[in-house]
Amino acid sequence: MRYISTRGTAPELTFEDAMLTGLARDGGLYVPASVPQLSHAEIAAMAGLPYEEVAFRVMRPFVGDTFSDSEFGDIITRAYQGFRHASRAPLKELAPNHFLMELFHGPTLAFKDFAMQLIGQMFEHSLTKRGQHVTIVGATSGDTGSAAMEAFRGLDAVSVFILFPHGRVSEVQRRQMTTVTEANAHALAIDGTFDDAQARLKDMFNDLTFRDEVRLAGVNSINWARVMAQVVYYFTAAVSLGAPHRAVSFTVPTGNFGDIFAGYIARQMGLPIDRLVVATNSNDILDRALRTGGYHMGGVQATISPSMDIEVSSNFERALFDAYGRDAGAVVQSMAALKSEGGFDISQGTLEALRDIFASGRASEDDTSAMITSCLSTSGELLCPHSAVGVHVAQEHLGTTPMVTLATAHPAKFPDAVEAATGIRPALPSHMADLFERSERVQRVPNDLAALEALIREKVAA
Repeated sequence: MRYISTRGTAPELTFEDAMLTGLARDGGLYVPASVPQLSHAEIAAMAGLPYEEVAFRVMRPFVGDTFSDSEFGDIITRAYQGFRHASRAPLKELAPNHFLMELFHGPTLAFKDFAMQLIGQMFEHSLTKRGQHVTIVGATSGDTGSAAMEAFRGLDAVSVFILFPHGRVSEVQRRQMTTVTEANAHALAIDGTFDDAQARLKDMFNDLTFRDEVRLAGVNSINWARVMAQVVYYFTAAVSLGAPHRAVSFTVPTGNFGDIFAGYIARQMGLPIDRLVVATNSNDILDRALRTGGYHMGGVQATISPSMDIEVSSNFERALFDAYGRDAGAVVQSMAALKSEGGFDISQGTLEALRDIFASGRASEDDTSAMITSCLSTSGELLCPHSAVGVHVAQEHLGTTPMVTLATAHPAKFPDAVEAATGIRPALPSHMADLFERSERVQRVPNDLAALEALIREKVAA
């Protein structure tokens, strides 16, 4: 299996090298040169299997010879042994033909654990084998950071630095990052928005001297391994509802487009997915782009679903690459316009190709709060605000095909929003009950590339 850049000039890499590299050296994102296919019989045979077995069957074609079968099986087992539900990603019925997939039973109570726990194990295996050390820098709107720090804390082969926007994540999300005590993990509160943090991260990758000096690696959803890991639960959910014998649709609360792009890859592999519905909050650039064909920034609003407060959705580049017929030149032109002019227009043919697969919708702040209230009264399910955005949009797209909405985080990660809507303040699970009593380690940093690079150099050398 070979991996190519969406911008066309970076060298092709193996899975291992693409995983350890993250962002391509031409600024693009790595994607498989071709997507492996699973037959109707192979998908049907997944029915009733443990999550780990399905994970092996879905992901094995992507990793090539990076790991032996036994090595990869052991990596998967270790990755998910800390999850607190036997099904890993259980389904609950909200209403006739509408299901909620709970993705918050991992160690940090968010869907990011599915990918990050796996990546942590894969990184440690590969780097130990190579005798190498890398510096991971990530940007987070909340959940990626805590999941990354949990996955990489205490690992000898990795130093991890997480940039999060100061004052723009929930208190639980923040403390999940700042209370990590291991010396190799660093929480950095950056001035600005998530888009600022993500921009500085990309600047570091594009500074090839710095990149090579600290052996920079990335675990944001720009890393293909993240997307690969998230493909799995589309298969487990769909097969539970009758696939491949019938089609299933999914609605995904979306900020950086990584989770829903994983659904797109599942569809490309042969899973009968009817519609993939993009659910946005008030920061609705993806909904506007799919409705109007214009991807134009207008400024980020702070919302009660902060993990979705994003305008530069990195993984949308991967979707554009395929929709443009894998024309890297068209992607480069669009990304250059986004950077210099704040946006670009999608060609009509490309827009139609996207609309063949993706639908979309948005939820206002009032819509989100109302859905938290309503869902509790009609189904007994307490939603986090991100999941509420998803359920609200999903209800606009229900039909004869079963709909699965992804519940991306535990409601206890956003207690203020949940309490305001329901009067119930959700408690943290027992393993995290003392979170607000733990000591914190965090450093406030400016939105400045040179200052950030100097800090990271200093910490890595220490």
